[in-house]
Amino acid sequence: MYAQLVYFDGPRSADQLVAADYAARHRIEPALAGVPGLVCAYELRRHDGSGVVIVIAESEDVLLVAQRAIIATELLPGEDAALLPGPDRVETYPVLAHHSKSDIYANRG
Repeated sequence: MYAQLVYFDGPRSADQLVAADYAARHRIEPALAGVPGLVCAYELRRHDGSGVVIVIAESEDVLLVAQRAIIATELLPGEDAALLPGPDRVETYPVLAHHSKSDIYANRG
């Protein structure tokens, strides 16, 4: 498995956050729905709008396919490219281990 961390540095305005949430819900998530091998995604956001999206996939190739799917989307009517500058950086890592809640509590001995 591989993880991709997509960073959005802050501060981001309320308008930028509304635009990003709309794009995610109505354009990006539908584009990614057709990409097999995506395991899960987490979005983390601070009060200033900065944040990280963590995507877990079965392989590094799946992450590349997902990136291409996102890039291939066109802005929807009403979307303003000026409010959607894109991520500040993207990092990809192999997943070396996964620890579930039960694993953590089992090892408290």
